Amino acid sequence: MRPGTDVTENGLRYLLNEWDPIGVADEVQDEYDCMLVPLLQRLRRGADQAEIGEFLRHELEDHFGLTPLPSEPEAMAARVTSWWTVAVQTDGTGCV
Repeated sequence: MRPGTDVTENGLRYLLNEWDPIGVADEVQDEYDCMLVPLLQRLRRGADQAEIGEFLRHELEDHFGLTPLPSEPEAMAARVTSWWTVAVQTDGTGCV
């Protein structure tokens, strides 16, 4: 079952804003929206945690101009893939 687009985008936006690698989510709620569609596309086609981590690292370095700690993208990738597993097992809200 594929979760609803609005619900999954909102859930992923929440996770990215909570992560907030550049520290602006309190003022700019859509700062990380550039990552929503590419992440959801990867998740829907079955990307694993390593691929999600590589994407996040690339975005932090190339798009946002940051030099992340080695574990930062990987830790967030673990959160994203765990969230996705729950989302696809439910109605897309992440609630069982």
